[in-house]
Amino acid sequence: MADSSGVSLTGADVEKLLRDPSAGRRAETAQKISNTYADATLSAEERTIAEEILRSMTRDAEVMVRAALSESLKDNIDLPKDIVLSLAADVVEVAGPMLEFSKALSDADLLEIIQNKPPPGHQLAVARRDTVSEAISDALVATDHEDVVAQLVANDGAEISEPTMNRVVDAFGASEQVSSSLVRRQTLPLTVSERLVSLVSESLREHLVTHHELSPSVATDILLQTRERATVGLVKPGTNVMDLEEMVDQLDSNGRLTPTLMLRALCMGDTGFFEAALARRADITVVNAYTLIHDPGVRGFEALYKRCALPEDMYPVFRAAVDVAKETDYDGGEDDQTRYRQRMIERILTQFEDGFDSEDLDFFIDRLGKKTATAS
Repeated sequence: MADSSGVSLTGADVEKLLRDPSAGRRAETAQKISNTYADATLSAEERTIAEEILRSMTRDAEVMVRAALSESLKDNIDLPKDIVLSLAADVVEVAGPMLEFSKALSDADLLEIIQNKPPPGHQLAVARRDTVSEAISDALVATDHEDVVAQLVANDGAEISEPTMNRVVDAFGASEQVSSSLVRRQTLPLTVSERLVSLVSESLREHLVTHHELSPSVATDILLQTRERATVGLVKPGTNVMDLEEMVDQLDSNGRLTPTLMLRALCMGDTGFFEAALARRADITVVNAYTLIHDPGVRGFEALYKRCALPEDMYPVFRAAVDVAKETDYDGGEDDQTRYRQRMIERILTQFEDGFDSEDLDFFIDRLGKKTATAS
């Protein structure tokens, strides 16, 4: 039996290798035999001999030897199952490569290993696998180990069901390690995104609104809160808060710069966001967008609206909102922003109530009620 370097293993070689007292030498031998075992030209007899050597080495007293064996065999999908399971059940230094990389381990194998409650290092290795099925994700979440769950949700190759994600929020919503990993997943169910809104930091809320699905009202609330805090200087020093154009760019890049969000921002008095959003959609400067929006006639805004490819049936509502915004000023008194928004919403509802869809209408009526209650 020959490896790529021309080394032939005989019965005498086997005896010599097994008697060698040097752990380092045995580790090198383990790697060499593992590489030889991957040779597709081995005869059945040679393969059997190699497997017996590998089995012997899984029982070596030195962790270094077994770890070298596991590292060398982790990508071999034809390895006998007993060797795979022996290495996967070993101490974490040995088991780690198998648990993280071996395709020879089935879901049933992994479930049994997890259910035997090994140390967290074993579970962490499983959570790092390129792909993790929903069943394995469920089992890992059930361990209730924060580091394991954080590693799992940070792995976009892990399939995690919506109920399991909600269990993660239930158990670890207050954990920054877990919640930040959840927020940064490529996709999140709407229910999970909206639960995280009240649990995460301001910068993570920005990531939620710019990268994940949220209901229009929640998205608008986050947007306005972030903009308000930045505007009035409530952001803590050192906090990485997106500037306006960066936020608009992120929203647009991730398909979140919706007509509904733009309309709601305008109606809530955030004309700066509205101007930046139209500039982004039209691919022009904010200065040019401002000029077109505030054109005393109707042609400027109409042309800009068409350039942005916004829904035709929403144009009259946008037009009314722009006109009301031009006519409405801050009064300069205490809490004038609240009163400004209240006047904006009242006037827009009065002028164009029939132009809103039911969800938007409910949103504005709700906001009007809240502002009225606050004012009183």
